[in-house]
Amino acid sequence: MANLLPILARFSLGALFIYMGLNKALHPVEFLKLLREYDVLHTPFLLNLVASTLPWFEAFCGALLILGAAVRGTSVMLLAMLIPFTVLVLLRALAMHEGSGLPFCAIKFDCGCGAGEVRICHKLAENILLATLSAGLIFSRRPRLCLRHSLFLKDNE
Repeated sequence: MANLLPILARFSLGALFIYMGLNKALHPVEFLKLLREYDVLHTPFLLNLVASTLPWFEAFCGALLILGAAVRGTSVMLLAMLIPFTVLVLLRALAMHEGSGLPFCAIKFDCGCGAGEVRICHKLAENILLATLSAGLIFSRRPRLCLRHSLFLKDNE
């Protein structure tokens, strides 16, 4: 069973990031509108750059995980995306909570992840799970069904 966990994590994360990335890439205007709601990027060039490249990068990372190519590096990249995205979603939800007076877990909005409107507590738990799976793949020593687990280390290390 321990041999299957990294494989299941790779395929689950890979499929999810391909789906979410393509969902955003095929609807770039809607994704751009959602990015604007976070009020983090203020120049049109940066907003357009992120809206046009991030979804394809997510799908590419998902494909790399499924193929088993550069699993550690890809997992680091996913973790580097998941942590700030989760913080941004949390901050936006806290602002909505303060403004609306709704219970925190009752807050629903489209966070821009590609899945539509979600409940905030569910989304935060999902992101924590995805980050945990990504971190697990970084430290995984079982390169089964991988083309190349790490770019720089031998696969048997």
